[in-house]
Amino acid sequence: MSFLNLITHYSLPITIFFAYLLDLILGDPRWLPHPVRWIGRYISFLEDKIRRFATPPAPPLIKGGGREEKIGGVFLFIIIVGTVFGAAWFLLYLAYQLSAISYQLLAVFIAYVSLSIKSLKDEALSVAYAVENISIEEARKRLKNIVGRDTENLYKGEIYRAVTETVAENTSDGIIAPLFYLALGGPALALAYKAVNTLDSMVGYKNERYKNLGWFSARMDDIANFIPARITAILMVFASFILRFNWRNSLKIIWRDARKHPSPNAGFPEAAVAGALGLQLGGTNYYFGAPHHRPLIGAFRSQNGFTIKTVKDAVRITYLTAFLGAILAVLAAKLALS
Repeated sequence: MSFLNLITHYSLPITIFFAYLLDLILGDPRWLPHPVRWIGRYISFLEDKIRRFATPPAPPLIKGGGREEKIGGVFLFIIIVGTVFGAAWFLLYLAYQLSAISYQLLAVFIAYVSLSIKSLKDEALSVAYAVENISIEEARKRLKNIVGRDTENLYKGEIYRAVTETVAENTSDGIIAPLFYLALGGPALALAYKAVNTLDSMVGYKNERYKNLGWFSARMDDIANFIPARITAILMVFASFILRFNWRNSLKIIWRDARKHPSPNAGFPEAAVAGALGLQLGGTNYYFGAPHHRPLIGAFRSQNGFTIKTVKDAVRITYLTAFLGAILAVLAAKLALS
């Protein structure tokens, strides 16, 4: 059995199955060395190096400015994603040289750390718990760990809206997209996708600091998530049907509102959740002190607004969507064998 056949065909269903189970059981424990944290440190390190050449003060041959920063952003993306993919592939190859078992163990570990099922649930419920049982200040602090918006002035309803939106969006970014790339090209490609996503979360802002350096990473993240976001929305409709939420309204809101979102992808899972739960997502958020007005997605079907039940129901949709996504990924990997 060749290494290429092993990594792309024979072991993929096993890898996906055990990675999914591991993530459900372990999540993202702080004691476990996590490659995504290393990727984040690598991005920060390389960003600093690139900025020395792309922004003033700069060597005479490269004068600072938007064009140079944009070129630097392209190199940042290529180096980070290329290094991550190459390192994962090389380590898997070395493990294969030792034994098929050592390869399988490493493949499961890499696939497992590319998923964020349990950690997404834990973070979301942690914020909700703080709102109900500790303090608004503590909830704002915990919320800051999972959203990019300013949280200092958010109150109960806005905190729950932020959690619901990030649970919906990260169902695609943190679960279905990694499963998609895992089924498509194995653990190395799944980890490379996580590098793309981490780049976007760190440098993909449209503020003064990152609008040039991060433009390429943001664009590539949009491309990488285009198909997974739409798969996520479809799976969420099925999950809503099984959980007896309003799956018809979910489908309606996806069709009507998903493209209103400024992101070409985030609107799809958000619209699916908004429709299923009878919510209205979007509105005004603040980033680095500046207001950003997002189109409204969905409509309220009750007078309760956002509550802790909203968050718990969104998490239920996420968990079932992850299960359906894992089944789909395993079937796709098995189909490659035929």
